[in-house]
Amino acid sequence: MTTETTPEPPAGGEAVPQPPRPERRHVVRRHHGDAFVDPYEWLRDADDPAVLAHLEAENAYTAARTSHLAGLRERLFAEIKDRTLETDLSVPTRHGGWWYYGRTVEGSQYPIQCRSPLASPTDWTPPVLDPDVAVPGEVVLLDANAEADGHDFFALGSFDVTPDGTRMLYAADTVGDERYTVRIRDLATGTTLPDEIPGTFAGATLSPDGRFVVYTTVDEAWRPDTVWLHELGTSPDADTRLFHESDERFWVGASFTRSERYLVIEVGSSVTSEEWLVDAADLRGAPRVVWPRRDGVEYSLSHAEVDGADTLFVLHNDGARDFELVRVPTAAPQDPPQVVVPHVPGVRLLGLTTFRDGGALEYRRDGLTRVGILTYASGSVYEIPFADPLYTVGLGDNPEWAPPLLRLGYGSFVTPGTVYDYEVGTGALLLRKQQPVLGGYDPADYGERRLWAAAADGTQIPVSLVWKRSFGDPGDAPRPVHLYGYGAYEASTDPSFSIARLSELDRGVVFAVAHVRGGGEMGREWYEDGKLDHKRNSFTDFVDVARHLVAQRVTTPDRLVAEGGSAGGLLMGAVANLAPELFAGVLAAVPFVDPLTSILDPTLPLTVIEWDEWGDPLHDPAAYAYMKSYAPYENVRDGLAYPRILAVTSLHDTRVLYVEPAKWVARLRDAGADALLKCEMAAGHGGVSGRYNAWRERAYELSWLLDVLGLS
Repeated sequence: MTTETTPEPPAGGEAVPQPPRPERRHVVRRHHGDAFVDPYEWLRDADDPAVLAHLEAENAYTAARTSHLAGLRERLFAEIKDRTLETDLSVPTRHGGWWYYGRTVEGSQYPIQCRSPLASPTDWTPPVLDPDVAVPGEVVLLDANAEADGHDFFALGSFDVTPDGTRMLYAADTVGDERYTVRIRDLATGTTLPDEIPGTFAGATLSPDGRFVVYTTVDEAWRPDTVWLHELGTSPDADTRLFHESDERFWVGASFTRSERYLVIEVGSSVTSEEWLVDAADLRGAPRVVWPRRDGVEYSLSHAEVDGADTLFVLHNDGARDFELVRVPTAAPQDPPQVVVPHVPGVRLLGLTTFRDGGALEYRRDGLTRVGILTYASGSVYEIPFADPLYTVGLGDNPEWAPPLLRLGYGSFVTPGTVYDYEVGTGALLLRKQQPVLGGYDPADYGERRLWAAAADGTQIPVSLVWKRSFGDPGDAPRPVHLYGYGAYEASTDPSFSIARLSELDRGVVFAVAHVRGGGEMGREWYEDGKLDHKRNSFTDFVDVARHLVAQRVTTPDRLVAEGGSAGGLLMGAVANLAPELFAGVLAAVPFVDPLTSILDPTLPLTVIEWDEWGDPLHDPAAYAYMKSYAPYENVRDGLAYPRILAVTSLHDTRVLYVEPAKWVARLRDAGADALLKCEMAAGHGGVSGRYNAWRERAYELSWLLDVLGLS
């Protein structure tokens, strides 16, 4: 027997809205002797008027069901807006003879890219800019508001200026499908050149001399597979194909070294990588491989001169699970390498940025990010210290080759985003700016700490908490909790500040992050223990964290809402099936909830690339059976008392197709769940574009979440 939650009647006695019930058209999926009857697969056809009509009906139903939250949504939006300094400027970054920075203007959706000239060649201290004071010599490079005019969606995928400051490249997407049109602007005259390259992937760049554009394109499965060279002033039809990757498991990208000596073509899958060099002085020359690919070996390179020798620093995991750093001659990169920073288990080396006189190494230790200064001569690494118990630090924009200062970004759950310049010669940390928070924000009013929850197999799962102190410490008495999780692709959910989150905390909600396996918080082993045939660990870790929070009196199941997006949306779907009794609500953004159907189809975007992350169910019966055992859509069970569910998706999402949450919500309703679907009809994987639109979208989600927690 199934029980369907009856919606609360709207105020004023209006009729209770009825949920859409899409037609059941049985399609049978057959693989490895298994037949799965899928009644809603027909919703995949976005060109079918009936599909669009169903999505519109879902939106109308969700709007009706959440209409009582309109006032709360407006209050939340106003709180976000009122705490944000709407007219502001970023900290200028030095590049060539200019300071580059961004402006935001009250009432405008998008930032404006600007620059102003250096006071002198020795000027390394960024000017302190005041939004109310004109910047001497300011030049507006790109006003995204003007570019977005007439479009419901706008996103930049590439932005680049030549070192001499004479040419600018930008690439925009006005649909949401992450296909960008490249344009070039002559900054001396302000005119846009006739060169226009449609259908590119993100990350296009100008050559250091400004003569060429290097860009990538995607295949029919939306895999970046080809690197192209375009000479300005010529037809794109005559562009040179620099590199093509035919293996469907690999993607490609390209970028110039900071030294401007080489173009690096990067080829990678989830577990294997390969890099090729092209001399920047001869971009039509044949690329040469650094280390030929070997299955399971990943590496990345940085170029520098060390004691006059042309050198490549290579970060790799060959026999070093958490990576080590070596160096080799650029002319003979396959010579025996010299170890610079040896492998230390549990210290995950993430990346090296090389400069003329030394390097900056980014790594993780004890679940937190770190930045260290690498001395070329000795190979020693000095870690830049920070006192906060939880924080995130990383390199900012550092385009110069020989800077005396290193730009850093820093923040925590209670510390707003902060920009520092680290003075390499003295070790001084120079505060340049901290994100303004209007309305009298005091970080001392909020607490943050890390707990550890035991998983069923004994593994200790880190859990981050942030709360407002005036409501008492977590564990003093059960409180409403918003529990977030992701757990895939070795991506880490590091401590970060959010103005929107303050609206929850100020209402007594504790925000928590379950750093489940599959992410990268605790090193490469943490990731490997949450992928492929260990994927279930991600789900059970999240459930065990929820149970720990209940056992420690931090919350109770009726005051606990879970949230995750994309691969974290898969996590949400899985835990809703595993332990629905633990949650009052589940918020799933662009959720990957029909993974088996998607990954079985190699023609869909990114499918083959994903096999290294999830397994290859098309050719491997064991992988098929394992994925089928947890795939949220096909494991929805009749009779379960599901929590309230809100799924948010976008029609033009090319990463997780809208059809997955659409099918999932329909199936959940069949099982008696109170499930809502909200589909943006002019957006992509990242949701709506424009900061005001994004604030309204977050206000919408938070209003639903607070309603579930009884705080509306």
